[in-house]
Parts: sequence; C-alpha cells; structure tokens
Amino acid sequence: MFADRVLSGMRPTGGLHLGHYHGVLKNWVKMQQEFECLFFVADWHALTTHYDTPQVIEQNVWDMVIDWLAAGVDPAQATLFIQSRVPEHAELHLLLSMITPLGWLERVPTYKDQQERLSEKDLSTYGFLGYPLLQSADILIYRSTQVPVGEDQVPHIEFTREIARRFNHIYGREAGFEEKAEAAVKRLGSKKAKLYTSLRTRFQEQGDSEALESAKSLLDEQQSLSMGDRERLFGYLEGGGKMILSEPMPMLTAASRMPGLDGQKMSKSYNNTISLREDEASVAKKIRTMPTDPARVRRSDPGTPEKCPVWQLHQVYSNTDIRQWVQQGCTTAGIGCIECKQPVIDAVLEEQKPMHERAQQYLDDPTLVRNIIADGCEKARKLAGETMRDVREAMGLSYS
Repeated sequence: MFADRVLSGMRPTGGLHLGHYHGVLKNWVKMQQEFECLFFVADWHALTTHYDTPQVIEQNVWDMVIDWLAAGVDPAQATLFIQSRVPEHAELHLLLSMITPLGWLERVPTYKDQQERLSEKDLSTYGFLGYPLLQSADILIYRSTQVPVGEDQVPHIEFTREIARRFNHIYGREAGFEEKAEAAVKRLGSKKAKLYTSLRTRFQEQGDSEALESAKSLLDEQQSLSMGDRERLFGYLEGGGKMILSEPMPMLTAASRMPGLDGQKMSKSYNNTISLREDEASVAKKIRTMPTDPARVRRSDPGTPEKCPVWQLHQVYSNTDIRQWVQQGCTTAGIGCIECKQPVIDAVLEEQKPMHERAQQYLDDPTLVRNIIADGCEKARKLAGETMRDVREAMGLSYS
C-alpha cells in the first residue's frame, strides 16, 4: 500500500565517532541509493534524558549533521531534518497517547533497563515513560515501511505496529465503509474487480497468504485509484477498516564491529573513541598509545594477537596479507607493537580523508547546512501534514 520509505534518526549527543560510522552511517549511505530515506535529528528525544542540560543540544545538532554529510549522507538523495521543526510529530504523539494503554509503555524492555543504567538521573517523568510512543509517532507520521534497527530495538518497532493496528481498528471504521469499499472495487474495472474479489475470498476463507500478497500487488499497480479508495481496499482485503497508519517493519542491521581503543565497544562513556573528523596528529597519537598484549613487555617478547586491542582494529581495517604479517610478526617477536600499529593508523586516516574534505565546505559556510536542513524540514512537514490530515479526519477533528 505504501511505497518503501525508510526512516532513521539519531539523538544529538555531539560529534560522532567511528563506531557511529561503521554501525549506522555506512548503512545510511547505502540505503539512500535504494530507498526513499528520511534521516532526522531526534532533539526532542535528547530531552527525555537531558532535560536539565538543554544548552548543549543546539551545537550538538549542527556538529552531528556535518558529520552525517561528511560520512557521505547526500541531501540530494535523502531528506535530512530536525524533529522539533516538524511539530506534527508532537501532535500525533498527543493523539496516539489518547489510545495507548499505560501497560504497553511500562512493558517496553528498555524502560526499566535505562532507568537502572542512568540511575543518577531522575527519570520518573512522563517524557521518559512516553518516549517509545514519541518514537512511534516519528515513524508513523511518515508512513514509513522500514526502520533500520539493531536487534535490541525490535520491540520498539513491534510496539509501533501494535499502535498502528489499534489506531486503524478504532478509527478505520468510517461510516458506510463496506459500501464505499464495494464501490471502490467496481472502479477497478470488471476484470481486476473479479480478480481482487477472488483473492480476497481466498485469503479470508482459507488464510491463503499468497493470495493476500497477490491482491496487494494488484492494488499497488493501480495508478488511477484515489488515496482514499486505495486505503479502503487494503483494509477491506484483510477484513478490517480503512488503513490510515501503516505498520512498519524492522530492517535488521548488523551490530557495529567497531572496537574502541581499549578493546571494548567504541563508546563515549568508555572514553575510547576516535571522532569522525579528528585531526591526523591526534588519531596517530591515540593509536600509537593503545594498550597491547600485556605479555609483550619487551620488544623481543613474543605476543598473542587475540589478546591485543590493536588486533581487533586490524580485523576492521586490514586486508588478509597485513593480518598474516601481524600474526606472524607478533607471535615470533619479528615486529614491534609500534610497527604493528602503523597500518591501522594509515587505514583510519585514509578512511577519514574524504570525510574531512566533505566537511570543510560546511565548516567554511555554515549557511549551507542550515539551508539543507530548512529544505529537509519543508519536505518532511509536507509528508507529515498529509498523514495528519487523514488522522484528524479519522478522529473527527476536521471541523468545516
């Protein structure tokens, strides 16, 4: 029913590091060539845990957007925008809160996890409890069909699907729905109407999932159908009402394999990161001073690569020949740790070089970034406005 549309966002926590690049941004760069993509700065989400330090958010927003652009996210291929500049997110969040059972929010797995992890903060706020619903509004307002997430975020997408289903069930039963749906079937033309009816019967009477997919494909091909008729026919097909909000699917992304400078996962909280646009001297110094296999006290001591954090970076950055050279040289003490680190330094700097080049134009002229975001916000508001028009109408809020 809805075209493939991907939505993804990030909280503005400041400049990004190479873990963000390998875990998220490389995927974004690939996806923007395959799908209609919307990427947004989740500044309202930042307030759910940092409501007491809002002064850091603005600079973080612009630093993060420049990092996106530096990584290769292309505003000509994707829509980039800031959540709070599209107030329809807040309106949909409010309206969905009217139908969301409290228990659904309390059972979201990350709710208690984060409260325990951030125990130094007072998170007994509605904003924190309700952030999964705001996240759902972010997704549903663009009728996004796919949301790239790691496995730990899949429950959030399932929650969003439940919210969409509940909304469609409560508000999709417009007056005279079946008569309007039957009239829409006739507008398909006799041959296609007959096929649609046959496929609908097979699905509803026999649970034939192939018939359901065939009927959906048939509807997708109909260019002359109005949006209202299209929504009615999709709802009629499955025995429900008019489909107002789409149910998004999680697009599972591989967990980032990017280790930090100490061998743990790269994370600001571990203070083990290399920033996306860090200067060359700093990158070289950080890698040169990385801890290595503790057994190699002297240059002449043989080591075990698997016990060394630098070896983990070789897994990300080095080809087979270099890895074999490291394996051989380390276990025989044929090379020293500084020699082992140099190929990693070279590879990281090589990866960052185009990022520095792309970022420079935006650093030289910040209005370029502001214009990209202004254009993206305008496009996002147009899409959000279309959804909100249908939501208001379904909820009886379109007063004439």
